Amino acid sequence: MFRSVRPQSSISPRELEGGMRALVLDGVFIQSHTVLTTGAFLIGFALALGASNSTIGVLAALGPLALAFQIPAVYLVQRLRWRKCIVLVAATLSRSMWLVMAAIPFVLERRLQIPVFLGALMVHYTLGNIGGCAFNSWIRDLIPQRRLGEFFSRRMTLATAAGALVSLAAGFGVDAWKLHLPGAPGGAAGAYVAVFLLAMVFGMLSVHQLFRAPEPVMPPGADEPFLRTLRQPLRDRNFRQVLVFLGAWNFALNFAAPFFAVYLLQRLGMDMSWVIGLTVLSQAVNVLFFQFWGRLADRFSHKAVLAVSAPLFIFSFLLWPFTTMPEQYFLTIPLLLLIHILAGIGTAGVNLCTGNLALRLAPYGRAGAYLAVNSLVSGLAAAVSPVIAGFSADWFDSRQLALTLHYASTAPEGADFVMPALDLRGLDFLFFIAFFLGLYAMHRLVTVREEGEVKEADVRRALLDEMGRAVRQVSTVAGVRQMIMTPFTLFRPAPAAKPEDQSPDDGDANTS
Repeated sequence: MFRSVRPQSSISPRELEGGMRALVLDGVFIQSHTVLTTGAFLIGFALALGASNSTIGVLAALGPLALAFQIPAVYLVQRLRWRKCIVLVAATLSRSMWLVMAAIPFVLERRLQIPVFLGALMVHYTLGNIGGCAFNSWIRDLIPQRRLGEFFSRRMTLATAAGALVSLAAGFGVDAWKLHLPGAPGGAAGAYVAVFLLAMVFGMLSVHQLFRAPEPVMPPGADEPFLRTLRQPLRDRNFRQVLVFLGAWNFALNFAAPFFAVYLLQRLGMDMSWVIGLTVLSQAVNVLFFQFWGRLADRFSHKAVLAVSAPLFIFSFLLWPFTTMPEQYFLTIPLLLLIHILAGIGTAGVNLCTGNLALRLAPYGRAGAYLAVNSLVSGLAAAVSPVIAGFSADWFDSRQLALTLHYASTAPEGADFVMPALDLRGLDFLFFIAFFLGLYAMHRLVTVREEGEVKEADVRRALLDEMGRAVRQVSTVAGVRQMIMTPFTLFRPAPAAKPEDQSPDDGDANTS
C-alpha cells in the first residue's frame, strides 16, 4: 500500500504513459462527479430546501472561498512531500461528505437544513482544495511541459463528453422523479439526494484512478522556508499580472454564472431537463473545441487563445437579458441556444488556458506555491463576487429599466404601436454588469507576457478557417453559411498594411 503511494525517483516512459491514461480516466470520473454536485443540481437542491437569492450567492462563494486553504496545503506538501498520498486522503474524505448532505432532508428540521448544508459543503470544498494543491504540484512535475496542451485537451474533451451524458440522464431522472414520485421521502429534494449518491460513486472511482498514477520525487529547492516560498509568486512581476487578470476574470465570471440556472428555473420556469439539456449543448460544443483550442495553445500561446475565446463568453452575458422582452417570446429559445453555443466555444478555450497559463508560467519545482497563490487570489475574487451579486439581485428584484420604441401616426386611421427595445429587471442587471467586468478583465490580459506568444490575429484567422471548414461540411447553402459565420467575423483580423504604408517599427508590433 505505502509502496504504491511513495514518490518515485525515476519514472519510465511506460509508467508515464500508464499514469497519463489513468489521469485521463480520473478526469472522466471526477467530471461526472462534478456535474452532479454543481450547477443546476446544486442550485435545485438549495431551492428545494428554501434558499433565497442571497443564499445562492453565499452558496456560490463557498467553493472559491475554500481555495484559500491551498495556502496551508502548500506547507503540508512541503513538509510531507508525498503529494499523491495527500490527494488520495483528502479526495476520499471530501467526496464522502455527500453522504452527509444527502441525509439532510431526512434527518433535520427545516430551519437547520440550509445552515448544515452550507457547513457540509464548505468542509467538502476545503478538503478538496487541500488535495487540489497537492494534485497541481504533482501533475506539473509529472507531465512534460511540451505535452501539457495535448494532455489537458484530451482529458477535458473526454471528461466533458462523459459529464454531458451523465448530467443529461440525471436531469431527466430528476424531472421523472418529481412527476412520478411527488410523495417520495425527502420531498422535492429527494431526487437530488439520488443524484448526490451517484456522484459519490463517481468520486470514488476517480480516487481509484489517481491511485494508479505515479508521483515523481519533489525536486531539490522545494523545501525552502514557507513564507519565502509564498512571497516568490508576488515578487514575480509577470506572474503578478497573471494574478490580476485571473482575479478580475473570476470576479466577472462569478458575478453572473451562478445565477444562470436560477434564471432558467425561476424566471423562465423551465424544467430541469431543459436546463440540463442547454448545459449539455454547451458541453457538447466544449468537446468539439477543446482539441482545437489545445492545438492552437501549443502552436501559438495560451494568452493569444484567451484573447480570442474569452470575448465570446463575455458576449454571451450580454444576450441573457434579451431572452425576455419582458416575458418569453418567439426568440427566447433561439437566443438561449445561441448563448450556450457561444459560451461553449468560449469556455472551452477559457477553461483550458486560464489554468494552463498559470501552470506554464510557474517555475519547475515551485508550481505548488505559485498555483496556491493563484488559487487564493482567484478564489477570493470568485468568493466575494457572487455574494455581492446575490445581495444585488435581491435589491434589483423590485426594480426595472425599460426602453421602448413607440410609433404613432396622426392620420385618422394611422398606426400606433409600442415595441420593447430593452427590458431589464432582477437578474438582468447582473448580466449587464458582468459583461462590463469581463471587458475590464480582458484589458488586464494585455499586460501578461508569455514565452512564445504571438498576435491574436493569427489565432483569430485560425478560428475563422476552422469555423469555415466546419460550416462548409454542415451546409452548402451560401446564405446559411453567412448567417452562421456572422458572429465570428467580429474577430476577423484587420487587413495587413501595404509595405509602402507601413512604418519601420510596425513590423515588430505585437497586438497581444
